[in-house]
Amino acid sequence: MPVPAARTTAGEAGPHEPQEQADPWPPRVPWAAVAVFVVVAYALAWLVALPLWLGDGIASPLTSLVGVVMMWTPAVAVAVVTLALRVPARDRLRALGTWPLRPVRRTLGFVGLAVVVPVVVVAAVTFLSAALGLVRLDLVTFSGFAAQVEQTLPAGAELPPVGVLVALQLASIPVGALVNSVAALGEEVGWRGWLLPALLPLGTWPALLVSGVVWGLWHSPLILLGYNFGRTDVTGVLLMTGGCVAWGVLLGWLRLRSGSLWPAVVGHGALNAAAGLVLLLAAAGETTDMAVVGPLGLVGWAVLAVVVGVLAATGQLTRRPAPVPAS
Repeated sequence: MPVPAARTTAGEAGPHEPQEQADPWPPRVPWAAVAVFVVVAYALAWLVALPLWLGDGIASPLTSLVGVVMMWTPAVAVAVVTLALRVPARDRLRALGTWPLRPVRRTLGFVGLAVVVPVVVVAAVTFLSAALGLVRLDLVTFSGFAAQVEQTLPAGAELPPVGVLVALQLASIPVGALVNSVAALGEEVGWRGWLLPALLPLGTWPALLVSGVVWGLWHSPLILLGYNFGRTDVTGVLLMTGGCVAWGVLLGWLRLRSGSLWPAVVGHGALNAAAGLVLLLAAAGETTDMAVVGPLGLVGWAVLAVVVGVLAATGQLTRRPAPVPAS
């Protein structure tokens, strides 16, 4: 079928590259499939979170398990629309960006970038927040983290070297990014694997923004219980939606620029692994408002606006990789 204009932005193919394969996605937004995808993902998210609503909320010991299971509800929604509604009808692995991995060098390059960039952004949010006087950091004795560790020790136990513990925490972030990617795959195959390409006939910017809003609102079952921001009303949902729109543009760029889902998956994992950096470095006694100084909070929006502005100004947001011929 003809390739829609929204999908034919400048790539990297030279005059002797193989001719582009037909796009497996419909030339127009499959609105019925989009509606089914959203309804299934949202309904399953609320169903999975129901035990928390009927029990002790996020104080429940089930919260972590519920969060991980909930992250796989978009993947179930993808299975419904691809298998039952047949959108896309063919080349589904290629359409979702999961296969092939060729060219390997490009894919691995963007995966490496996806490990580093979210961590750098989170660090920038943390230090900018400190520079603005929104949070006080202790980079010498790490008193805030030391207080957290001390609470976990038996009475009279000696506090281990906190600086070493902090160094180990920081060094483990790349490993944490890969570990967190296992759960992040369940989300990313939905948001950046299926939904973002399905919306691309609207144009790159509308597709990035709409998919970000859908991603943010999907978190409502946990956000309304106080997860992430400690706010149990609509302000928490709005904060999460804004954060997801901001991060969704960056993760969407990784997906579209690389032609692969895996950089977005690893980038999501890296964000989750580094998200608590401000809590690690905050001074003892600080009240850390994650709605302001967290990576999904207001300062995070500002930092990501700069990053996205640079990507837009350099033409990166609309640049696509060269097409990969069928094996």
